[in-house]
Formats: sequence, C-alpha cells, structure tokens
Amino acid sequence: MQNSKTPKLTVVGAGPGDVELITLKAIKALENADVVLYDALVNEELLQYATQAEIVFVGKRLGCHAYTQDQINELIVSMANRYGHVVRLKGGDPFVFGRGSEEIEFAEKFGLETAVVPGISSALGVPASVGISLTQRKVAESFWVITGTTSSHELSKDVHLASQSAATVVILMGMHKLDEIISIYQENRTDDLPIAIIQNGTKNSEQKVVGNISSIANLVAEKNISSPAIIVIGEVVKNTSKLTSYFQEHFEDEFIFQNLNL
Repeated sequence: MQNSKTPKLTVVGAGPGDVELITLKAIKALENADVVLYDALVNEELLQYATQAEIVFVGKRLGCHAYTQDQINELIVSMANRYGHVVRLKGGDPFVFGRGSEEIEFAEKFGLETAVVPGISSALGVPASVGISLTQRKVAESFWVITGTTSSHELSKDVHLASQSAATVVILMGMHKLDEIISIYQENRTDDLPIAIIQNGTKNSEQKVVGNISSIANLVAEKNISSPAIIVIGEVVKNTSKLTSYFQEHFEDEFIFQNLNL
C-alpha cells in the first residue's frame, strides 16, 4: 500500500546532552515523526518522545560510521517517500557543524517539504552549564566557534587566526588535535592562557579539567579526558564567577586546578 502522507524532513537540534535542554518544538516534532534518524551525540532518552516512529541510528564518530553522509541523505529521501515525516535528530544545533543545511538541500532536490528546529549548540550550552561566560565586559568582546576537524580531517586554519585574538575560542571535535592546538597557541602567544575542557557536557557522565596552555595536556592525560569534549580557551575561563574565589584562595596567580564540582 502506497504511503498517503506528504514526504517531509524536519531537521531537529537535540541540544548538548541534558534531556531537559531540548525545545518544546523539538519534542512536538518527535511526537509527530514517522521515522527518526538520530546521531551518536544525541541522548537516547529523547527517543521516548517518538512513540509512533521507526528509529534508526545513523551516527558518525571519528573513524566509525554507521552510514556515510551520502547514505544518510539517500535514506532521508527513501524513508520520507515510504513513511512520511522523517525527523533528523542531531546533537546541539543542526546548523553548527551539523550538516543540517546539506541534508535539507538534498531533500528539497527530491521534492520533500523541509523544516528546521534549532537546538542549543554545545558550543554555547556546555560552557554556560559550568559557569563559563564566553563574553565578558573588559575581558572578551567576542568569541570564535571553530571545528577541530575539517572535511579534509585537518585542524581548521582559523585556529591560527583565533589564537592571535583577544576573543574567547571554543573548539568542537578537537580533542585528537589537542597537541596541535597547544603548539599553535605557544607559537603565537607569550601568555599562558586559561583553558577548560569539558567531556560529555551537561550529562551525568560529565568530566572537566581546567588549567592553562602549558599544563592542559598533562591534566587531560591524568584524568583520561577524551571525546566528545568542548575546548574553551581564553581569560573568561579564569574570570568565571564560580571559579574566581577559588583561584584567589588557593592559587593567587596560579591557574592549575581540575575536576572542581562546579
């Protein structure tokens, strides 16, 4: 029997990990979905809202792909034509290094209706959840959000430019490039900037280390911090309200601490 529903794609941002950090509009999309294609960084507890949908995992991690991007694009179209409403559930915001626009463009070529539900990007939500304000008066007037892995699997050249700026720098998908990032900052700067790394941000499994450019590699190794993690570099890390009193009491001008219960 041929599907009578209108083929449709809704690209939905699932937020940074905490199940409560998803929008009401995203939940409604899941409730109305006929198919949900979800990524590796999506909290699977969110799938409980898709009570009427077929659930398919299409996640990609470094070196491990359930589907290639081309296969995901084709799956969206075939599932929409077969079942109706496909929800493409992505971690964070689908338009911040999420390839959401590419999937929409592909779907529209085949006549699918499309919609987007924005999500809280991990680039913003994770630092905020541990008290790091990406901008602060008299400290940082702007911030960069940079991918640690380009389509050619190299570190973005923007890191070189950002390292010379007073702006806060947030690097996503950059843990396997951490040594290279540190080297760039040491080459381009004479100061030893504060840096925070948060793994599994906003989830119960969250871990974090905070140090400076010269110390962070050792701290990461000691605490076995790995992907998925957010890297935040800049003076705002040190000036975070939840941390300032701790610095003054324990380290004065030193900036080495780890795994505080923020």
